[in-house]
Amino acid sequence: MKKIKKSTGLTLALLIYVSATAAYFLPRNTEISDTEKYVTVAASYLIVFVLWLVLRKKEALQRKRFEEDNKQHCLFTQKTEQDEKTGIIRLLACCHSGSSGTV
Repeated sequence: MKKIKKSTGLTLALLIYVSATAAYFLPRNTEISDTEKYVTVAASYLIVFVLWLVLRKKEALQRKRFEEDNKQHCLFTQKTEQDEKTGIIRLLACCHSGSSGTV
């Protein structure tokens, strides 16, 4: 089963919450005009949409940072392996040539 992203799940939950509260409270509220009701609901949906965009951007930056860290780790590991191979070759060269340990 595919895991739901945090940005999608949180946004969906807030969208359901805003819709439910608007459907329940706005028809019962007679103190404000219809225009104010619609503006309030529209502003709530806009806030949820902006939150969704911000969370997606944050997830993208986290994913990019994670990939860069993995790339650096792989490069470091490859360099370490190359250094070990070079050191073994130098050691063998020193032993074979009979020198004192410098190449």
